[in-house]
Amino acid sequence: MSLWRQLTYGLRGLARRANRSQETDEELRHYFEEATAAWRARGLSAEDAIRAARREFGSTAAIEEQVLSYGWENSVRTFFSDLHFAARQLRNHPGFAVIGILTLALGVGASTAIFSAINPILFKPLPYPNPGRILMIWSTNQGARSEVSFGTYYELAQRSHSFDTIAIFEPWQPTITGGSQPERLEGQSVSAGFFRVLGVSPVVGRDFLASENVFNGPKVVILSDKIWRRLFHSDPAILGRAIKLGDDNYTVVGIMSPDFEDVLAPSDEIWTPTQYDPEKMAGNFNSWEWGNHLRMIGRLNPGLSRTEGKDELTQIARSPWREFPRPRWASLQHGLIVDSLQDDIAHTVKPALLAVLGAVILVLAIAWVNVVNLVLARGSQRRGEFAVRGALGASKRRIIRQLITENLLLASFGGVAGIAVAIVTLRELVALSPAELPRRGAIAIDPATFFFAFAITAIIGIASGLIPAIHISREELQTGLQQNSRRSAGGGTATRRGLVVSEVALAFILLISAGLLLHSMRRLLAVEPGFDSSHLLTMQVVTSGHQFDNPASAPDIGDRTRRRFFEQALDAVRRLPGVEDAAFTSLLPLSDDPPVDALYGAQFEDQGADAGYNVFRYAVSPGYCQTMGIPLLSGRFLDERDTASAPQTALISESMAKSHFGSQNPLGKRLHVGPRDRPWYTVVGVVGDVKQTSLAINQADAVYLATEQTWFADDTLSFVIRARAQPAELAPAIERAIWSIDKNQPVVRVMTMDRMIAVTEAERGFVLILFEAFGIVALVLAAVGIYGLLSGNVTERAREIGVRAALGASRGDILALILRDGMRLTGLGIAVGLCGAIAATRAITTLLFGTSPLDPIAWVAVILMLAGVSAMACWAPAWRASRVDPSITLRAE
Repeated sequence: MSLWRQLTYGLRGLARRANRSQETDEELRHYFEEATAAWRARGLSAEDAIRAARREFGSTAAIEEQVLSYGWENSVRTFFSDLHFAARQLRNHPGFAVIGILTLALGVGASTAIFSAINPILFKPLPYPNPGRILMIWSTNQGARSEVSFGTYYELAQRSHSFDTIAIFEPWQPTITGGSQPERLEGQSVSAGFFRVLGVSPVVGRDFLASENVFNGPKVVILSDKIWRRLFHSDPAILGRAIKLGDDNYTVVGIMSPDFEDVLAPSDEIWTPTQYDPEKMAGNFNSWEWGNHLRMIGRLNPGLSRTEGKDELTQIARSPWREFPRPRWASLQHGLIVDSLQDDIAHTVKPALLAVLGAVILVLAIAWVNVVNLVLARGSQRRGEFAVRGALGASKRRIIRQLITENLLLASFGGVAGIAVAIVTLRELVALSPAELPRRGAIAIDPATFFFAFAITAIIGIASGLIPAIHISREELQTGLQQNSRRSAGGGTATRRGLVVSEVALAFILLISAGLLLHSMRRLLAVEPGFDSSHLLTMQVVTSGHQFDNPASAPDIGDRTRRRFFEQALDAVRRLPGVEDAAFTSLLPLSDDPPVDALYGAQFEDQGADAGYNVFRYAVSPGYCQTMGIPLLSGRFLDERDTASAPQTALISESMAKSHFGSQNPLGKRLHVGPRDRPWYTVVGVVGDVKQTSLAINQADAVYLATEQTWFADDTLSFVIRARAQPAELAPAIERAIWSIDKNQPVVRVMTMDRMIAVTEAERGFVLILFEAFGIVALVLAAVGIYGLLSGNVTERAREIGVRAALGASRGDILALILRDGMRLTGLGIAVGLCGAIAATRAITTLLFGTSPLDPIAWVAVILMLAGVSAMACWAPAWRASRVDPSITLRAE
């Protein structure tokens, strides 16, 4: 029979089963009549001929059933029959079904939500053509990634032949005015090949031209789709028109696609070409072109591997050419770090994400073990049913197939509920995740997520059905009739006890990790930042406009204007009621200010020309340390005496004083900060160390200078305001006070210092929250597993317990018997989990602060908690066992 005929024949059989049965019946009757006629022809009577034909023919019902069993349509029919039977079983046992579905929903939902968050960061290819050819290129400083200078980019772009395009980029935050309030935009200043490296181009308009990527070139911008819709109401006529950013007009030359995702800076909405001057690099290493403040990215030529591209760049770094002179800080003597773009954006969060992925796998495993335990317990209760069905002719294969179908249906319900849990959980997950999480905007429930949920649901369903199926395949079905008695303990008890032990072990591993992270987080938050964060409000003020320019005819007029604006704004803020004190600084501790922009070389007078320190430069107003609550250890604070015309003074941090002067008095010593062709700064005070970038990192060497005595005026300063009451309530009044001086200067990043400290440690906090949530789920599932096992045991051992009671065992004895049984399993699970926990804690070592992976407090606390919860889970079955009436139990037997 041809495939087409089999298909159509099968479809007709499925659609018209009654007709098919009637046709088969008529055909069989026809054959029977022919057989009868043949026997009559041999001389038998009518009755004997019918009898002989029946003997020859056999059961017509069996033949009809056999005929109907052939063909693919029969497999389909059997599957739906099994499915209907499975649904009836779940409906008739709602308790089993609900617990199983909820357990799976927790496991599948948690793992699916975490997969949705991790997939775009670690596994899903970046949304660019041939993303594997895009590489990030960093300079190296003390073994870590370091930004590069324009000079480095210029040399690599000229000498490299492995890359189709190399580009640079840096943050650019223009201010757009004209609305009710000035708005600072997030953008990037990029070289002309930036979008070509990513393999994208504007959907409307064009890319940047090389002629726009030159010194004093045309001012042009490309807009994101988001800002085009938000600020320009999707006006297509914006293309070619000028928009005002600061005091300059920029022509819009392109609009990016709404699907474009800038993984390098997800919040960026506007791009403009960099305009460096290569001629300034020659013989002048103090030019802006040699500052290490740029990031570099390149696209490999087709057919070249990352290793080949990296080898070529390494060779260039090791062999400087005379045509490309390099200063000391851009010498490339330590080589370059070259990594794929996907690995580069994920490298800071990868350990934490993998730890979270490991945790959710443990939760999923515990959920699966719980379901298997439920199914085994249910299978034990159904042994009599299986035996009866076997006696009626059902094969083991058919029974196993039905069991797997039942578990697949249960897992399917759990999977659907799990996806619902994942959708709800994912929203909270994104809300809790740190803002710095790469590709945060790409986290969503997508087809890959559905496939993942479907795959783990199918695996769990099949695996859950196979274990009880293996038990059945090893037994004779008929023996179930004898064992289907309340007098005998259920089968598979050893397997179920083993599963509970493994469940406790997995929960223990997860709880130890959560306990260590919790202990670590407490220690981290107990670290003193070096200042008093209470009642402290912070905000960043950005100056923008040509009034702050420094023309060649008056090189410092813009700096004077900028300093005057900040001083007037500070006076206006200080006059507000509710403000106890106020000041400003160029670098705010524990903020998102780029620390590399504040690092400068410092050299004390007694050091050689090549010696010195890298220090954080703080340009501050008088009263900054007092407002922040930074303690003065010796000397005096900076104050109104430290003007531009006064001798230059500086404060140094305690660690810097100790590292250079030891026990000597540093007051009166002199140092250079930044350029060494300027007058010396004299140390007039030593202040306490401050945590600069993180509570967990000690980078305390710092120099504080008066803003009037620095060699340039910072265009962005952070205001710090100490309030008498709630600081957040002062924010609107302070913004109005600053805008009363100049309404075109944007005020951004308004935040209390307490909130800023919490944001600084958001990544650790995020991981801690997830581990705590998973730990609680694991603890509950383990307790449910222990309860379920002991509860089933009490039911199965009712006769034994009754006999014990009849022989004189007290209620206390029976209570202790069941409790010992449960706690023995818990103890065994903890013992097994110890080895796994020691290995697992190594994976989270990088996330710990001031806490050993073998911290005794965390380990003892987790063991006590797990033992306590297990004891509570054991108590209810033990109490029920102690109440068994021996007379009723024995009479029932």
